[in-house]
Amino acid sequence: MSVRARFAPSPTGPVHIGNIRVAIFNWLYARHEGGRFLLRVEDTDRERSTPEALRVLLDALEWLGLDYDEPPLYQSTRIAAYQAAAKHLIRGGHAYRENKDGKGECVMFRMPGADIFYKDEIKGELHKRAEDLKDFLIVRSDGHAVFHLANVVDDIEMRVTLIMRGDDHVENTYRHVAMFRALGAEPPKYAHLPMIVNAQGKPYSKRDGDAFVGDFRDKGFLPQALFNYLTLLGWSPGDDREKLSREELINLFTLDRVKSGPAQVDLKKLLHLNGRYMAELPAETFVAGARRQLCACDWWRDVDDAYLRQVCALMQSRARIYPQVEEWKHFFFDAPDYEEKAVKKILGKGNDRALFGALKTRLESAAFTVEAVERALRAVETDLGLGHGHANQPVRVAVTGRSTGAGIAETLALLGKSRVLVRLDHALARLSG
Repeated sequence: MSVRARFAPSPTGPVHIGNIRVAIFNWLYARHEGGRFLLRVEDTDRERSTPEALRVLLDALEWLGLDYDEPPLYQSTRIAAYQAAAKHLIRGGHAYRENKDGKGECVMFRMPGADIFYKDEIKGELHKRAEDLKDFLIVRSDGHAVFHLANVVDDIEMRVTLIMRGDDHVENTYRHVAMFRALGAEPPKYAHLPMIVNAQGKPYSKRDGDAFVGDFRDKGFLPQALFNYLTLLGWSPGDDREKLSREELINLFTLDRVKSGPAQVDLKKLLHLNGRYMAELPAETFVAGARRQLCACDWWRDVDDAYLRQVCALMQSRARIYPQVEEWKHFFFDAPDYEEKAVKKILGKGNDRALFGALKTRLESAAFTVEAVERALRAVETDLGLGHGHANQPVRVAVTGRSTGAGIAETLALLGKSRVLVRLDHALARLSG
């Protein structure tokens, strides 16, 4: 039988990275096996499943490239099917009506009174004793099916062959296996994914940092980087590689490489991985993204397009997310905004006044190429008895106002002679003041 895997979210708000990781794993599994990836929208919560929440869900799937192979199934259109299934279970003796707490008649599923076993493709053989398996609610007194009934009925309708979901559903699966059999269907395979946790081993939430797909999108992360990173939360390619293309992930993804232990979120690793993807973007794509980000800055002003492209060419390999381009202000103004922390840490520790004065003198007569600027820096170090490269950081802070950036010679050459000389004068005045 051809593989049919599904993602069955409840659209009630922002899409958590734990939920979208379930979608990614199912998508990769289906693609690796040459099967079909299906979407079921569990939208029976009439108050929380709003059109806006559905749009957010579908946008997240589209942004990450998680295409589905058949039209989505919406549970809100399946009420009659659930009612019919409940009646079928009652007729067969697998369910019964009950008036719980005097709140009206509901329907309870009758557990079979036998131990239940099932093989989890990740956790192995799982077993629960009959005495620990209690009857449970499947239709509320208002006639609406609860999760358990709707879930199983739809998985039968969609001919799902593998249900891969979070391991918070392990206990539900015992109930679902019994219900599949009561409805005359063979239970599909099951695979329960490890939870995503924070540094303390607790479920990862908004309190720990960005937790929703929209958060990462809004902060300039690339979809291919987030897709890649979330795949590595609980799965391994079998070696120490971290950056893998979508095609590589499809080829490598198998359930035997999914880990059973919790997966810890490390946003620093994601940031580093995103930077690697940023560095590989086509120049035109990166320039367009940088321009969009810069145009949102209150200090931005239109600049020569050729100059912006030069700045982007220098800085692309150093940008990890698009919002970092807002730190490029020093490339577009005559005087930089100084980072006070960098000033206190680096400037004034040595004979910076002599350094800046000597460098200014050499640069005034130099051709302003990267090579000429590099020679001037090294010559000043020699003249002042400084070690190789010791002039770099003081000059960087004096000219850019920052302690980090691209190569100092490349930065000065791009800024141009007039800007650099003005900024050296500004730094000298600051030291004298």
